[in-house]
Amino acid sequence: MCGRDGRTSAVRAKPIHGPTPEEIPDADHELVIEQVCAIDVAKASGKVCVRTPRQCRRVSKVWDVEATTGAVTDLAEQLVELEIEKVTVESTSDYWRIWYYLLEAAGLDVQLVNARDVKNVPGRPKTDKLDSVWLAKLTEKGLLRPSFVPPAP
Repeated sequence: MCGRDGRTSAVRAKPIHGPTPEEIPDADHELVIEQVCAIDVAKASGKVCVRTPRQCRRVSKVWDVEATTGAVTDLAEQLVELEIEKVTVESTSDYWRIWYYLLEAAGLDVQLVNARDVKNVPGRPKTDKLDSVWLAKLTEKGLLRPSFVPPAP
């Protein structure tokens, strides 16, 4: 268990007296997908954010990837190696297509989300870098509604 300062700490459970407590399972939106990626798509590139667990905290890594077949294919290989469980791609114009179809072809679980839905969420950051981190955080909590994706051409 992690303490407030990020260090591990031992916690002793006190015995419970009286009736046995009822266990209530977490709702789906409280579940965390451990390894996620989110891509804030633009015309010539995408801002990629990968969120993964580390001891006592989660880490975000953000970088730019060109919107070319080679670069997106290389990204797909990296994400497979990182064992990414879910990839969210923001549906901006038609720019999302290369990202969605190439990542899906690599065997990744990809969801397309409507940019308008994501941008209307209170508390959303206003830069591309922070926007990709925000998308990743929403992805890991399962709080995004996937959009319809037409079949690949």
